[in-house]
Amino acid sequence: MTTTIFSFVVVLGILIFFHELGHFLVAKLFGVGVEKFSLGFGPKLIGKKIGSTNYILSAIPLGGYVKMVGENPGADIDSADISVSFSHKHVFKRILIVAAGPFFNFFLAMIIFFGIFQISGAFLLKPSIGEVKEDSPACMAGLQKDDLIVAIDGSAIESWEEMASVITGSKGRRIALSVRRGESIVAVDIMPELVTTKNLFGDDIKRYVIGITASGDVFSKDLTLFQAFSESINQTYNISKLVVISIVKMIQGTISVKTIGGPIMIAEMAGQQARQGAVNFIFFIALLSVNLGILNILPIPVLDGGHLVFFFIEAVTGRPVSIRVREIAQQAGIVILLLLMVFVFYNDITRIFFN
Repeated sequence: MTTTIFSFVVVLGILIFFHELGHFLVAKLFGVGVEKFSLGFGPKLIGKKIGSTNYILSAIPLGGYVKMVGENPGADIDSADISVSFSHKHVFKRILIVAAGPFFNFFLAMIIFFGIFQISGAFLLKPSIGEVKEDSPACMAGLQKDDLIVAIDGSAIESWEEMASVITGSKGRRIALSVRRGESIVAVDIMPELVTTKNLFGDDIKRYVIGITASGDVFSKDLTLFQAFSESINQTYNISKLVVISIVKMIQGTISVKTIGGPIMIAEMAGQQARQGAVNFIFFIALLSVNLGILNILPIPVLDGGHLVFFFIEAVTGRPVSIRVREIAQQAGIVILLLLMVFVFYNDITRIFFN
C-alpha cells in the first residue's frame, strides 16, 4: 500500500509539474506575469515567493495550476499590469501559452523514451518462427518451427515487425526467403495469401500473411543518438495515435467505456509498475504523460483544448468570444468533467469490488 500511494504521488507530481511548467515558461517568455505556480489544489502545504510568483505545494495532488496576471478577460486590470496581462497579449501568444502545457507532456514522454532507448536500446522481436499453421503458404513451402528468417528478396531482415511489413507490402507476389535452420541457410520461395484478421480494436482488416507465428524471442539493439531520438518521436506518435483511436472507438461504442480508469486505477498500476522495476515505472509515466497531453487538448471548456477553441475563433474572426458565451461554456465544461470524474470513480470501484 505504501508503495502504491508513494508511486501515485510521484507519477502525478511529475506529470502535473511538466504540464504546468510548459504554461509557466512560455508565459514568462512572452512577458506575462505569473502570480502562482501550484502543484496540487486546495489548502497550501508549503510555499515560497520568488520574484512576483508564489510557488505552492497544495494538499490535493490531483492537478495543479498556473495563475497568470489578467487570465480572466472580464477581470479589472490595473493599468500598471496591462503590459504583463495574459488577456492583453496577442492571440497567437495566448495560443502558444495554452498549448505549451499539453506539448510539455508529449515532450516529457519523448525525453523518457529517448533515455530508455539510449540506456537499454530497442527491444525487438526476432523473426523466428514459433508455429507454422497447417495448410498455410509457409507450411506448403516447408518452413519449420525455430526457423529464423534472415532475408527477403535479398534484403536483410532484422526483426519480426520488419519481416511482417515486407510480407504485407508484397501484395501477394511471390517472395524469396533466406532462412537459417540450424547451421544452414535454406532458400524458400513463397506466395503470401490475403486473409481477414482482427486488429487491436476488433475491426476486420485484410493483409497478406504466410501463416506463421512468432517464437517470442527478443533481442536488444543498440541505437545511436539520432536513432534513439527518432524512435522516441515515433513511440510518442504511435501511442498518441492509439489513444486518439481508442477515444474515437469509445464514442462509436466499439470499445466499452468500462475500460476508462481513474485515480484509483492509476494508483494501482503505478504501484505495480514500481514493484516491477525502475524502467517499467518510468515507461508508465511516459504513457500517462501522452494520455494527459491528449486529454488536455480535447475541445472541452475548462481544459486547454477548450481555451484553444476560443482563441482560434478569435484569430479567425478578429474579435474575442463574448464573456457570456465563455462563462456558459465553462460551466458546461465543469459539469462534463464532474460527470466524467464520477464515472471513472464508479469504474474504479466496480473494478475493485465486482471483478
